[in-house]
Amino acid sequence: MTDASLWFKSSYSSDQPNQTCVEVANRSHTIHVRDSKLGRSPQLAIPAHAWADFITYASAGA
Repeated sequence: MTDASLWFKSSYSSDQPNQTCVEVANRSHTIHVRDSKLGRSPQLAIPAHAWADFITYASAGA
């Protein structure tokens, strides 16, 4: 779970140091989310279907 190549940041994220951002990794049945500044920080593991619902909700601008 430490493979850095699996993590990505949003295209809306800044590349400036110390900027607040999250990184996301897509696993087989879960989406993992972590703080980009802390690399190996604790991660949230979210079921893929719940992540899809969240993205739909967030994209709607609710």
